[in-house]
Amino acid sequence: MSAIAPSPAPNYKIGSEKLIKVLPNASNKLLSLLTKQGRAEHGALRVAVVGGGCSGLQYKMDLVDGPANRDIMVTSNEVRVVIDPKSALFVTGSELDYSDDLQQGGFKVTNPNAVVTCSCGESFAA
Repeated sequence: MSAIAPSPAPNYKIGSEKLIKVLPNASNKLLSLLTKQGRAEHGALRVAVVGGGCSGLQYKMDLVDGPANRDIMVTSNEVRVVIDPKSALFVTGSELDYSDDLQQGGFKVTNPNAVVTCSCGESFAA
């Protein structure tokens, strides 16, 4: 019987709020969601930039157990955010906010790198 070796800890970098800043409303919502999922201690929000949307690029956000290899992890307003190096090129200087407005609610990224945004606010071009 062979023992299964524990997987090595991921190799990631620590970033600063210069990469992405989580505003208080987003922090409160994310901490609530992470707590509901039992991930309050080590969980994180993964922010990625993927192709799609009417302007060419869009954000993809998921709650994850922590950083993966090569990720950059930023702690902002008590929330850990992990971003892959390629996405980091597009989100540098961004702010993440949250609104529970019925029409325009949800998480919103304010990105100084976006040269074009679509009217729905869900995609951008850099």
